[in-house]
Amino acid sequence: MRRLCVFCASSPGRDACYREGARALGRLLASRGIGLVYGGGRVGLMGALADAALQNGGDVIGVIPRALMDREIAHAGLRELRVVASMHARKAEMAALADGFVALPGGSGTLDEFFEMWTWGQLGLHHKPVGLLDVDGFFGPLVALIDRMVGDGFLDQAYRTALVIEEDAALLVDRLDAYVPPPPKWPGAPPASGA
Repeated sequence: MRRLCVFCASSPGRDACYREGARALGRLLASRGIGLVYGGGRVGLMGALADAALQNGGDVIGVIPRALMDREIAHAGLRELRVVASMHARKAEMAALADGFVALPGGSGTLDEFFEMWTWGQLGLHHKPVGLLDVDGFFGPLVALIDRMVGDGFLDQAYRTALVIEEDAALLVDRLDAYVPPPPKWPGAPPASGA
């Protein structure tokens, strides 16, 4: 894995464990020589993640919509900051740059980005791993809902199994690196090539 895209909040959250989870992931990526692609902000979990990667010699690319330059306070210390026209363009650019995707705790924007990448994988639009870093059990209720989707017949078990969920950043990255995509279940889906 050359680059990992991380979705996370422009808010720090109320508990310091979320910031430390973001910092731990940033440090880990830098130590393994894995580049970080993220939302381009310097505040909240975004800033904690990027700063930790940068402070440990990591390569960081930010992607931010022009409309959010002030609200998310664009990070001035990045090797590269790509300014795009819209949220849709942001997600497409991040997807093109990354070899896998992880969500940290966050709000509706983080979940939107996570679900879009996970859905694109199910549709065969990419064959990259998608995971959740479950800091302090944050994603427990979401995982329970996903399990109910499987149980109630709305989601194939193969896609639930393919979703990588770990509480430990190192274990998460190890599993993402070893990821083998499930076979496509949709007519006309391209073969799993890692694209």
